Amino acid sequence: QVQLVESGGGLVQAGGSLRLSCAASGRSFSGSAMGWFRQAPGKERELVAGVSGNKRTFYADSVKGRFTISRDNAKNTVALQMNSLKPEDTAVYYCAADRSSYYFISNLPENWDYWGQGTQVTVSS
Repeated sequence: QVQLVESGGGLVQAGGSLRLSCAASGRSFSGSAMGWFRQAPGKERELVAGVSGNKRTFYADSVKGRFTISRDNAKNTVALQMNSLKPEDTAVYYCAADRSSYYFISNLPENWDYWGQGTQVTVSS
């Protein structure tokens, strides 16, 4: 059984930092794209950052220069370092894995195969 388990969410003041971690189990994702999506109330789920199997990265324009995604294939984990947080970053953050993609990072949630349960990030002003 494949599982993705997120940790590290919480409440932080604007300008602060949080680090999200996602631990995968049940299969190796070293050859797969992994990413972080977020969904705020009343909004669609959006891709925040992704890392391909060959460690190419993608960032949404809204987080470029503030967020950093990284993966550790030996530990089967992916992390999202979030700095200079803003109130508009408030959302539920989801870890995801695309088992069929090595090079491509899709921004469509329906193309991703596995999802974590989500972790709440709240940034106060």
